[in-house]
Amino acid sequence: MSGVRRITVPGDKSLSHRALMFAALARGDSVLRGVLPSADVRSTAGVLQALGVDLPLQWGADDTLRITGLGRRGLRAPTGALDCGNSGTTTRLIAGVVAGHPMRATFIGDASLSRRPMRRIARPLSQMGAAFTFAADDGLPMTVQGGDLGDIDWISPTASAQVKSAILLAGLVSGCSVRVQEPTRSRDHTERMLAALGAPVIVTEDAVLLDPVDALRPLDVDVPGDPSSALFLIASAVLRGIALEIHNVGINETRSGAFPVLARMGVQLVFANVREAGGEPVADIHVAPSSGLRGTEIGGAEIPSLIDEIPMLACLAACAEGETRITGASELRVKESDRITAVVSNLRAIGADADELPDGMVIRGGARALQGAIVTHADHRIAMAFGVLGARGDSAVQLDDPSCVDVSFPGFWEALARLGSAP
Repeated sequence: MSGVRRITVPGDKSLSHRALMFAALARGDSVLRGVLPSADVRSTAGVLQALGVDLPLQWGADDTLRITGLGRRGLRAPTGALDCGNSGTTTRLIAGVVAGHPMRATFIGDASLSRRPMRRIARPLSQMGAAFTFAADDGLPMTVQGGDLGDIDWISPTASAQVKSAILLAGLVSGCSVRVQEPTRSRDHTERMLAALGAPVIVTEDAVLLDPVDALRPLDVDVPGDPSSALFLIASAVLRGIALEIHNVGINETRSGAFPVLARMGVQLVFANVREAGGEPVADIHVAPSSGLRGTEIGGAEIPSLIDEIPMLACLAACAEGETRITGASELRVKESDRITAVVSNLRAIGADADELPDGMVIRGGARALQGAIVTHADHRIAMAFGVLGARGDSAVQLDDPSCVDVSFPGFWEALARLGSAP
């Protein structure tokens, strides 16, 4: 084994979306550093620009964005449809923003996004007083008629950060009180950022409450590295026997559930220089070469904190000893692709042993040389997960659409190549 590789990952996608939105709704000039320049985040920038916000549509990872906010309810009605590309976060969160403005807007997206369920946000926002029209049964195009909204106490049937955030944003811009209760905690970036900007947020064990907000302070924030992006490089290092350090990674516990799973599988992780930045916990992650991976059980309350990482964990499980069972993850079926079917069918296609469950999958490990063609379904998580397997020395995996990773991790293939080069 050669020396330690040191690397950084792009800015957190979830935080980048929210930083742009809150900068637009704040009163005054915000300064944002490290905003992820991915296709999904650019979709948010484009939609905000269509709503009257002066911000660039192109920037690099090292650029500083300066945005003059229009205030809590200062966005303007769009002159055309709001194109959200492939981004569910853009669609669902900005639908909450539009719902609290006296305007009408139609949301559109690509074929993948158009199939994703949107009534889950329409139900609570309609109860608050907004009106929704769907061109099809569920999904896009979707038209939102906003206005003066009323208070809501919403009990969500599933843990969903996007539903919760849509309600909080609707309450923010319309100046009403909202409470959202969930069966388990979903990622909490929205409430953390609201609190950091001076909003009256109360977080309990199972609910979030937001009282009426007069104005938001502008942001001055450094976006930490994305833990989901970090996982792919950690997985590659583990499979290739490489010691790795990744600096400045967000370790919010509502997002970082994959890290305890890695530890159960036998990966040695150390979190150093733990600190807080912009209301979010951040650390440098040290990864030691593993002596071997073992299967594990993944399910229950940990699922919301690692839902996006399951494709990569499943691919790691194919290389582990023993069986891995993933349950309680039916949400995977309505992501950019049906990720349960996509992961299992692709694992089988390259020689691994896996079966679908209604809400997850079973992977029987021990796979060595993996060879074959991968159908990504234009899904960035599928492409990156199987790309990591393909970078293992004894594997030969071909992807039909490697470029789709730009949705969340521009430069992923270059980072994967650098990881395998001499330190």
